[in-house]
Amino acid sequence: MVYDPRSRSRILLDGPDRAPARSYFKAIGFTDEDLRRPVIGVAHCWIEITPCNYNHRDLALKVKEGIRAAGGTPIEFNTITVTDGIAMGTEGMKASLISREVIADSIELVARGHLFDGLVAITGCDKTIPGGAMALARLNIPGLLLYSGSILPGEYQGRPLTVQDVFEAVGAYNAGRLSEQDLHGIESHACPGAGACGGQFTANTMSTAFEMLGISPMGFNGVPAVDPEKPGIAHECGRIVMDLVQRGITFRNLITRKSLLNAIAGVMATGGSTNAVLHLLALAREMSLPLKLEDFDRISKKTPVWADLKPSGRYTAPDMHRAGGMALIARRLMDSGLLHPDEKTVTGRTIGDEARAAKETPGQAVIRPLREPTAA
Repeated sequence: MVYDPRSRSRILLDGPDRAPARSYFKAIGFTDEDLRRPVIGVAHCWIEITPCNYNHRDLALKVKEGIRAAGGTPIEFNTITVTDGIAMGTEGMKASLISREVIADSIELVARGHLFDGLVAITGCDKTIPGGAMALARLNIPGLLLYSGSILPGEYQGRPLTVQDVFEAVGAYNAGRLSEQDLHGIESHACPGAGACGGQFTANTMSTAFEMLGISPMGFNGVPAVDPEKPGIAHECGRIVMDLVQRGITFRNLITRKSLLNAIAGVMATGGSTNAVLHLLALAREMSLPLKLEDFDRISKKTPVWADLKPSGRYTAPDMHRAGGMALIARRLMDSGLLHPDEKTVTGRTIGDEARAAKETPGQAVIRPLREPTAA
């Protein structure tokens, strides 16, 4: 059966009766040719309050270029975020988990209301990543998730820093072990630009989990926010979503119970955030797939920790990217019999294919055995 890549937008835009709808599109510059192509939503979470999402509009432009080059018509729109790193310790933190549902709801509503044929969700800080995935799961249209990338380490007095060091500096200052001047210096240099928290906190945890799940292209999320490769990766996401649209591959073709178990293994192997439990359970529920707390416990007990990442370890997410990233973690898991290798990904390759393509990086200590499993 041949899949119609305009199966949704055709209803919205084709025929004499849809002339009023087309006139609205033409008012903002879309042409007849644009409206004869598959319509692809490009959702992002840009907001002028956090470095985590600060590059989203720039990445959206590149995704749109990739969609146009591959024969689609991109339509950009945005949603919200509540940033834990800013809100925590205040009344504002009560809004954080709720924001995940608002993000999912708003992306879903725009895509449903305008009958998009496909969708790329650009996400950054903690709740935006599962929120974007949950929306795509509900919509069940061709689409993928692109994480906008980790921040690079800062530096103060020759010492590399992440936001974790700022929190620790507050404790040191309150204990009388750090001067106010040095607290201000650490605060002012820890976060040097765009990108989400550099350790394996919630954002990087979910970004790595969704590469393992197959809904983000392997290796794309790990590229830091300001890396020169990131714009090209965003452009390639535009091409990939158009390939998914042409083949009619939707989220429900990709996400299975086994791929969710792969994602959990990726979280455990990188020493990831316990918030992954909340978010992967929520995604499984959107997909009506069985997943329980016991699954996390069982996989945790038999999965070694391979990534020496902050906050428990020594290195940052950009370090892990340079060391081979999640493809190398997937290879370690597959070699240990802990990966379901035949699960599909948005690239058209299986997760096993991605693992087999992983390249070793001699001399890097980021990815190495740190903790042996507690059960066979």
